[in-house]
Amino acid sequence: MSRLQTRFAELKQQNRAALVTFVTAGDPDYDTSLAILKGLPAAGADVIELGMPFTDPMADGPAIQLANIRALGAQQNLAKTLQMVREFRKENTETPLVLMGYFNPIHRYGVQRFIGEALDSGVDGLIVVDMPPEHNSELCEPAQAAGLDFIRLTTPTTDDVRLPTVLNGSSGFVYYVSVAGVTGAGAATLEHVEEAVARLRRHTDLPISIGFGIRTPEQAAAIARLADGVVVGSALIDHIASADTAEQAIDGVLSLCAALADGVRKARLG
Repeated sequence: MSRLQTRFAELKQQNRAALVTFVTAGDPDYDTSLAILKGLPAAGADVIELGMPFTDPMADGPAIQLANIRALGAQQNLAKTLQMVREFRKENTETPLVLMGYFNPIHRYGVQRFIGEALDSGVDGLIVVDMPPEHNSELCEPAQAAGLDFIRLTTPTTDDVRLPTVLNGSSGFVYYVSVAGVTGAGAATLEHVEEAVARLRRHTDLPISIGFGIRTPEQAAAIARLADGVVVGSALIDHIASADTAEQAIDGVLSLCAALADGVRKARLG
C-alpha cells in the first residue's frame, strides 16, 4: 500500500477525517518554508500538499498567488522543491506528501526526469491542476506506472456525464473543489457539500477530500463529519503573509494547523 492508502485506511479505522494542509514551497524563503514543512506533522497534519511555485497559478486566489510570488522572488524552483522533500524525508517517512501545481514547470523540467526525482525524493502523489484526463498519456499514466498517485480535482460543475472521465485513472484520493472559484474563495454550504460527497461516492471508492474556502477549526470540523479529508491552504498561508519574522511565520502556521487538527479530530466524537 502507498503512504496515502495507508494513512486514509488508518484514519478510517479511527473514524476520523484527514487534515490535509497546503503550503507553497519556498514561501517566504527556503529555510522558513522547510521549517514549516517539517513542523506540520507534529502540529497535526495527516497529509501535506506542497505547492510547486509557478508564475501563473490560474486556479489560485490572491493568498496563494502572492505565496508563489514570494517563493519565486526567493529563487525557489522545482529542483529546490524536490530537495525540500528529500530533507523532509530524512526525518519523516510516514506522512504522505503530494506535490501540487501546474504542468508548465514539470514540462520544462522534463516529465521522466521529474517523475524519477519525485519518486527518489519521497513524493507520494501529484495534483496537477491544468492536466485534464484527455492528456493522461503526458503525465498521469507515466507517473502512476512509476508508483506516484495522480489525484484529480472535481468541482461543482463536474456533472455525472463528465465525472467518470475525470475519475478514470485517479488514485490516492479525490479532491473536491467545493466552490466554483479560486482558492481562498467563500465556503460552500454544508448541504451542498453533503450532496456532492454522496454523488462522488456513487462514482468512486477513493477517499474524498474537500477544499477551497475552509479557514477555521469550526469549518474544518463541519467538513470532517461529511468527508474523508479536509484541505486547508490559504488560511495557513495568510499567517506567512502577515508575519514580520520567520519565527512568527512558523508559529502562526503551526498554531493554526494544531487548532484545525483539534477540530477535525473532535468532529465525529459524541
